[in-house]
Amino acid sequence: MERFTKHAERTCACQLGLYIAAQLKNNIFKEFQLVMPTFRTLDDLDLAGKRVLLRVDMNVPMQGGAVTDTARIEKIVPTIVEILENGAGIMLASHFGRPKGVVVPELSLEPLAAVLNSFLPDNEVIFSSDGSHAAAPGEIVLLENLRFNSGEEGNDPAFAQSLAAHADIYIDDAFSCAHRAHASIDGVARLLPAAAGRLMQQELEALNDALENPAHPVAAIVGGNKISTKLGVLENLITKVDHLIVGGAMANTFLFAGGVQIGKSLCEEDMAETARRITAAAKGTGCSLHLPVDAVVAAGLEAGIAAETVAIDAVPEDQMILDVGPESAGKIAELLTDCKTLVWNGPLGAFEFTPFDAGTNAAAQAAAKLTEKGALLSVAGGGDTMAALANAGVTETFSYISSAGGAFLEWLEGKTLPGIAVLME
Repeated sequence: MERFTKHAERTCACQLGLYIAAQLKNNIFKEFQLVMPTFRTLDDLDLAGKRVLLRVDMNVPMQGGAVTDTARIEKIVPTIVEILENGAGIMLASHFGRPKGVVVPELSLEPLAAVLNSFLPDNEVIFSSDGSHAAAPGEIVLLENLRFNSGEEGNDPAFAQSLAAHADIYIDDAFSCAHRAHASIDGVARLLPAAAGRLMQQELEALNDALENPAHPVAAIVGGNKISTKLGVLENLITKVDHLIVGGAMANTFLFAGGVQIGKSLCEEDMAETARRITAAAKGTGCSLHLPVDAVVAAGLEAGIAAETVAIDAVPEDQMILDVGPESAGKIAELLTDCKTLVWNGPLGAFEFTPFDAGTNAAAQAAAKLTEKGALLSVAGGGDTMAALANAGVTETFSYISSAGGAFLEWLEGKTLPGIAVLME
């Protein structure tokens, strides 16, 4: 079969796309290849002497006026350095917190200028509360919190125009905000030559390799508490992956829907019919749905409480399922040895409390070992997922871990993200 052209992709009917996806999963059309629409990057721009408006995500956690996790700030440094090395000046734009269109002094970005400066010792980060300081080549100017202006979240054309006036070129390095059609994400990108920064580029390429054009077999691990919050994720994944592994309290609802007694476990009983519908739909797309076969149970969720491992059909009436058991974790590890790609969102158990982190840790470490060997592409994302994988000690081993929360989930749902679409127009 000849490769579809980009034009053909855009005009292809939805049902045909789903049919082809199902065939790809079953390796029937091995020579067929989906091509991700191209997006502009730093490689496509001449930055010398230009002013660049760089949208980043500096919405970092703070306590007592101090940043408690600098990961998001560290990740934007490579793009900043490359832009400066290419002879441009940078106007940095970010939001912080939820001021809802009014000035909230404690949500000012001014303290973050010094934090960013600590990662750029050869450059001064200049804070400009009113945007009056224009960035000369080689300069970095940090603008005030975008959300102090109600036009940001409202995607107000006038506010977008005021942002565009700061620059000749717009670069977006904030994938974590790509699901929001805000002025600094969507509006300004329509007014200036626009491109993805290196962090955005890295994220998009990783996500493309994980779901849009992956090496099969593909496995997805989806955990967390509620089906209702990840219904779109589940419905999309069963059309894209070969194996869907469900864990966390979400798995309890699937077990309950299948007639398994789950004791006092957290469960969305009103979602049982939805769980049965997803299970049936997975069979129709050729996706194998995997649920726990054993569980670690306890009388409640608290540190130091007595716990035991039981078969999944032997959960005592007065106990709660708080983690997958060792047999379930072993089966996940074994399954991953036959896979080429893994997408992960959500822990398998209440990992914040020992020993209910054991299942997540075992599965994560198995995936990490396969990744180190080059046998598995592993892509993960979501706040709880990042924390769970850090707890398992595999943060540096996975192929890619996204710091995005809502944007990563909407991508898993198959939604078009405004901040990405505008870079491809």
